[in-house]
Amino acid sequence: MRLYALCDQDFLDKRGLSLEDFVSIAKQKNAEIIQYRNKSADVAFIKQQLIKIRKIYDGFLIVNDAYELIEFCDGVHVGQEDLKEIDKDIFTAVKILRSVIKKDKILGISTHNKEEVLQANDMDLNYIGLGAYRSTNTKSDVLTVLGEKLDEIALHSKHLVAAIGGVKEDDKFLHVTYHVIGSGLIR
Repeated sequence: MRLYALCDQDFLDKRGLSLEDFVSIAKQKNAEIIQYRNKSADVAFIKQQLIKIRKIYDGFLIVNDAYELIEFCDGVHVGQEDLKEIDKDIFTAVKILRSVIKKDKILGISTHNKEEVLQANDMDLNYIGLGAYRSTNTKSDVLTVLGEKLDEIALHSKHLVAAIGGVKEDDKFLHVTYHVIGSGLIR
């Protein structure tokens, strides 16, 4: 299993955990990627957090949504709804993102079904997040839980696939490159 650790600021705040606590646990579990997600802070705060992570973590650092901060990390991850905020056409949105973050940085998007995976195949991406695998308490807007169908849908992707949403360390997938674990990383 290859681990992609999702560091959600709201989760840290609710649990009284520091950024340093989370990164320490991610490092102990050999996380290759940390994605920093903060849906409520301003760009200045997110920038500070990325700088803190970079000082104590030498793996890949991905920022959720805040593509204007690309110089402080290795890549950007954007959800379907966030793509539509960039441009109503998601293909155009990805082209805009790629023009901003350039080829030497990582670009990933969330997908939730076979149709979105097939669309992503025609986009200039490095990976897709596919899920939710299970329901999760860190995101209340999960409409579709793929369960065992996730691995089958992953077969249709030409990009690396990261299983997202309620994934646990001991889950097994045949066609998934990364397990994205957020709150499940902290036990």
